[in-house]
Amino acid sequence: MTVNDDLSHLPEGKRAELAHVVEVVREGFAFATAQRSQPHLRAGKLLKIVLFGSYARGDWVEDPVGRYFSDYDLLVVVNHDDLTDVAEFWEKTEGRLLVELSEGKVLRTPVSLIYHSLDDVNDKLRLGRYFFMDILREGIVLFEEPGHPFAEPKPLSPAQALEETREYFEEWFESADDFLESASDAIAKGKAKLAAFLLHQATERYYHCLFLVRTLYSPKTHKLSRLRDMAEEMEPSLRGVWLRDTRFQKRCFSLLRDAYVKARYSRSYLITAEQLDWIAERVAILQTLVRAACESRIETLARAA
Repeated sequence: MTVNDDLSHLPEGKRAELAHVVEVVREGFAFATAQRSQPHLRAGKLLKIVLFGSYARGDWVEDPVGRYFSDYDLLVVVNHDDLTDVAEFWEKTEGRLLVELSEGKVLRTPVSLIYHSLDDVNDKLRLGRYFFMDILREGIVLFEEPGHPFAEPKPLSPAQALEETREYFEEWFESADDFLESASDAIAKGKAKLAAFLLHQATERYYHCLFLVRTLYSPKTHKLSRLRDMAEEMEPSLRGVWLRDTRFQKRCFSLLRDAYVKARYSRSYLITAEQLDWIAERVAILQTLVRAACESRIETLARAA
């Protein structure tokens, strides 16, 4: 199956930005693979770049008042799983795009990239994963090497979808709750850095739970910024969780985002009781909203089954 290549619904400026992003991604990949010594990595191929999400559908949001801006969501497809390693092949590309976004000259829209091999995407299509089926249905191809088609998707039956969805919800929501409870215990004991890490883990798991329940897929990342942005696009009710109105609110999210590594390993990582309390309050709100969204999805599947 193929996705369409029609960008006529986008303003000229957006089309120009996307063309530039494609060029940056291709250049970055070519440079990264040229540095490899292993033959299969040096011969690596970038097969497809597909725009999906709000800019593909035409319902993107640019809200300066509410400070919410949709990302360009791009699926990058390569010919080998090893080439999806972000640190090895994509970190410099992502860094360049962030610098260009901050400069605001050639890029004014955030870019969110996910990386998969063609075999991986096709396996997920054959397993009926909604996330990739939606990309096929709604996505727009920005770059493509000929001769590497997507597989025909095989949708799950309603009963199969319900069973898998319930299993994901029970596993991931319980896990997130456990981390949130442990974070509360750590706060009570004055263990601030441990509490920050546990709150990060709870937040990450609530997001993964939502993705898995809604799409039977979750992005392979620990980056809360990316998980937050993708989750808020999929479930707009979550946009009110991480407020961005004040410096204090932005700083709190940055501390939570960085806690995955720095709260465990950096002696310079500091977080106050006030910041921890605010973060814990927001994670509790996230917990409530994710539960409601997941239970609604399960109810819908139960009726269909």
